[in-house]
Order: sequence, then structure tokens, then C-alpha cells
Amino acid sequence: MNCRSDCGACCIVPSISSPLPGMPNGKPAGQRCLHLLSDYRCALFNDPRRPTVCGQFRAEDTVCGANAEQAFEILTLLEISTQG
Repeated sequence: MNCRSDCGACCIVPSISSPLPGMPNGKPAGQRCLHLLSDYRCALFNDPRRPTVCGQFRAEDTVCGANAEQAFEILTLLEISTQG
């Protein structure tokens, strides 16, 4: 599946423990990444500073659901289930 436009759930919902430019301590769950543009594209998409975890994420039905609302719900449940 291709990443859907106007979503950004993967750049908002999960925590990212890797440092990002401007976010040296990573990103807490539920916080919008500083690099998520207003059109929901990643400003670091082809940038070598983009965290590996972000580059390895692939849009899939099981994670993204049928729409952005489902993506937020699924990713929230995954985030909660993986918290220490």
C-alpha cells in the first residue's frame, strides 16, 4: 500500500527514541514531529539525518487501516501495547 495523503499518523502517534534534528531526545508519543510538513509529508524524507526507524516504516493495511482515523487508532493501540 502507498502512504495516504493528509494522514501523518506515523509522524504523530508513536514515540521515537532516536534523536532527530531539532529533537535531540527523540519525540514523545502523541507529539507531532517537527519535520511533519503542513501537507503531511516528511521534510527529512530523503535526508540522511532521518532516523532509521522512520525509514523502515512501511504503510500497511494492518497498521494504517482504511483511513487516517483508523491509522491513528491502530498506531495508538500499538504504542500503548509497547510501552514499558
